[in-house]
Amino acid sequence: MLQSLAGSSCVRLVEQHRSAWCFALLVLGYLLYLVFGAVVFSSVELPYEDLLRQELGKLKQRFLEEHACLSEQQLEQFLMRVLEASNYGVSVLSNASGNWNWDFTSSLFFASTVLGRVRRSPHARGRGPGATTGPGRYGHTVPLSDGGKAFCIIYSVIGIPFTLLFLTAVVQRIIVYVTRRPVLYFHIRWGFSKQVVAIIHAMVLGFITVSCFFLIPAAIFSVLEDDWNFLESFYFCFISLSTIGLGDYVPGEGYNQKFRELYKIGITCYLLMGLIAMLVVLETFCELHELKKFRKLFYVKKDKEEDQVHIMEHDQLSFSSISDQAASMKDDQKANEPFVNSQSPTSNDSSLNN
Repeated sequence: MLQSLAGSSCVRLVEQHRSAWCFALLVLGYLLYLVFGAVVFSSVELPYEDLLRQELGKLKQRFLEEHACLSEQQLEQFLMRVLEASNYGVSVLSNASGNWNWDFTSSLFFASTVLGRVRRSPHARGRGPGATTGPGRYGHTVPLSDGGKAFCIIYSVIGIPFTLLFLTAVVQRIIVYVTRRPVLYFHIRWGFSKQVVAIIHAMVLGFITVSCFFLIPAAIFSVLEDDWNFLESFYFCFISLSTIGLGDYVPGEGYNQKFRELYKIGITCYLLMGLIAMLVVLETFCELHELKKFRKLFYVKKDKEEDQVHIMEHDQLSFSSISDQAASMKDDQKANEPFVNSQSPTSNDSSLNN
């Protein structure tokens, strides 16, 4: 008897705080996923880093032995300066690209990557393609001067909200014609289940997006970029359109790149269109009924009092808006009436008496 009561009380406690338990499991799962990623990356990449360090150490020691007149301190000072310049996109190699990092097309590409570092916001909850700034940059193109750094801050502060507004407006218009109307058409026209149609449509749209913005561009980049294979090209497409932007692969920076200006402009357009396509697909999946139910498991449930307050506020706003609309309609009717000379009641009475 006591065991059954204790079990029922535990079940009741879990049901009452179900959202909190789900959220705790979500946090634990996210932390474990981070640890899992760290373990895998460390085990895969650490041996390659060790081999590279050993190779560089041997090359440095051999160079010092062949050039005894040069001290190790002088060599390290020279290498530090070379690496510092390389971090800003300036190379001392004779076979390096002679193109400038801050001509118009390169600056346009940099501006698009600064403003385009956006991704889906977790606070949108399916009510629009909200986005936030993401990490990363492309390559080593960074402002060199203090004025350029200051302008980059001001430009980003104004440009990032402007970009979010632009992307939200564009995606909300595209989602109507690409997702909502086709799903509604198949549901009404053919009588299929709306949830089933939405799932199939999301999968088809995702496949088309992956093909048009990942597989095909990866094949094109593997041909246009001499030292990129298909995997590296696909890696660049995914890192770029997922707004991670690590910057380890930058197209159009090869030696004697043909039609570099046109190529840079084309890449800028590809990144912008691909980002919009990714947000459309993400918004399409977020509107699925199953995902909405799954997300609600981790949200804090609203109290009934809060819901009543929201309903009352909504009713008040609706009544006030209706009254305002009625008043505005009356004003418009008066404005549209033909002009008639109004006569006072006393004048009308005097005319009748006469």
